[in-house]
Amino acid sequence: MASLHQRSIVVDGLVISNFTRPVFEDMRAGGLTAANCTCSIWEGFEPTMRNVARWLRFFDENSDILTQVHDTSDILKAKEDGKVGIILGWQNTSGYGDVIDYVPLFAKLGVRVAQLTYNTANLVGSGCYESVDRGLTDYGHDLIAAMNASGVLVDLSHVARDTARDAIFASKKPVAYTHCAPAGLKNHPRNKSDEELKLIASKEGFVGVTMFPAFLARGKESTVDDYIEAVEYTIKLVGEERVGLGTDLTQDQPPAFFDWINRDKGDGRKLVDFGEALELGGYCRSSEFPNITAAMERRGWSEERIQRVLGKNWVQFLRDVWGA
Repeated sequence: MASLHQRSIVVDGLVISNFTRPVFEDMRAGGLTAANCTCSIWEGFEPTMRNVARWLRFFDENSDILTQVHDTSDILKAKEDGKVGIILGWQNTSGYGDVIDYVPLFAKLGVRVAQLTYNTANLVGSGCYESVDRGLTDYGHDLIAAMNASGVLVDLSHVARDTARDAIFASKKPVAYTHCAPAGLKNHPRNKSDEELKLIASKEGFVGVTMFPAFLARGKESTVDDYIEAVEYTIKLVGEERVGLGTDLTQDQPPAFFDWINRDKGDGRKLVDFGEALELGGYCRSSEFPNITAAMERRGWSEERIQRVLGKNWVQFLRDVWGA
């Protein structure tokens, strides 16, 4: 009989690994059904388009183990076929620049998730490391309307508090923190307060909990069990049906990558010094995903809760946002 992990739909709300054939093989070995994979952060339109083109080549070259996700039926088909479904996502809206018509363009190419800001300010609003949070701009309101119309999920994980609050109320469709941790367990600028988590859930939004050690209570000492503690804390706040996983895994990324993402616009001021290990005890590669399920079982969770958090919740939420 297949294990609970093998039987389950497993969705990771954020992966930002150094994507190669071995990483894709690890994702399949770990039982991943689908993942939101970052293909733009600081890049503008042209380099982002190149990144998307690169992913289209990935799909062609790795069609035996990968499939692109455009709607939730593709996630279910990936599970049926034993492949990994890839959702193309951005961690910033710089790829759109100031051209609203780029939203449906990229949506047709498969970009179905876009975070409004990445850590600092842009045309849309403020990020969580910006010294002054000025809230959502008028252009930001227009961009969210275009994202709603094109079925693109609004992600608020790295967005500053007031800008995120504005976005929650501005969006006509539910929004998400695809990868965040609760500030109630560790006070950190990237973490979300109990109030913020409750607000997004009250508007039918979603919370993907990250395992990045710097954001967890025990920092570099954190293990998969500490991660599940953070997931359970979030469930108690917002309800079992509003929570999933968003690991923020950075498998095989070189040191230069972390310097790039941690500077404003990629080469500006240093934003934060984590001072922590980048890998969680018990989960350093996608192939180790069953360790997360095992930690849920050790916590005494029911099979229904485990399957919800592993992926069922994500599928239902994405269906509500994408319309299919």
